Parts: sequence; structure tokens; C-alpha cells
Amino acid sequence: QVQLVESGGGLVQAGGSLRLSCAASGSTFSINAIGWLRQAPGKQRELVASITSGGNTRYTDSVKGRFTISRDNAKNTVDLQMNSLKPEDTAVYYCFVDTPWGRNWGQGTQVTVSS
Repeated sequence: QVQLVESGGGLVQAGGSLRLSCAASGSTFSINAIGWLRQAPGKQRELVASITSGGNTRYTDSVKGRFTISRDNAKNTVDLQMNSLKPEDTAVYYCFVDTPWGRNWGQGTQVTVSS
């Protein structure tokens, strides 16, 4: 089992930046990919960005060029640098990991972008 703790959410004006961090503990050797999901009110949870143990990244189209995911395998952390934030980025952001036993995610952190 992998435990996840997120930090870094908050309120920011449109055009601003935030950095989310996630620390993983427990069976971290089992992590294949780690990343971020988000869920806005009334919408389905969607993948924002992910990064594999080999460093391959994936982004949803709406954040490409604005968000950057990075991973420190030694520290078992993953960060999401979010620039040029838009009101439509407002959501609860969840750190997740994919392991051979399935997907786990954290408690979530609120990101609110005001116009």
C-alpha cells in the first residue's frame, strides 16, 4: 500500500502560478506511475498529468504548455508546477499512484483560480 500526502493548493488569480507537491510513503517500490487527477464541481475526475518511473510524461490537452510535472524517485515525491492558471483549472487536485495492484489517490487539495 502507498500513502500519499498532497500540499500546495490555494487561491490564485487568473494568470498566476501554484506548485503542488505530493509525498509518497509505504510500498513506494511498487509505483509504476505517479501523477495528478482533478475534479471540478459537477464534472468527472480527469487525469491532469502523470510521469512514469522512467520519466515519461503525459498531460491532458488543456494543460499542455502551462503545467509541468516532475518526479524525484529518491525522495518519492512528485510536483506539479502550474503556470498561467485559468478559472477553468479550479478543482480539487488529487495525487495518485499506479501500482501492480491498482490506483491509489490522496485526500486532495483545493485549487481555486479567480477571474
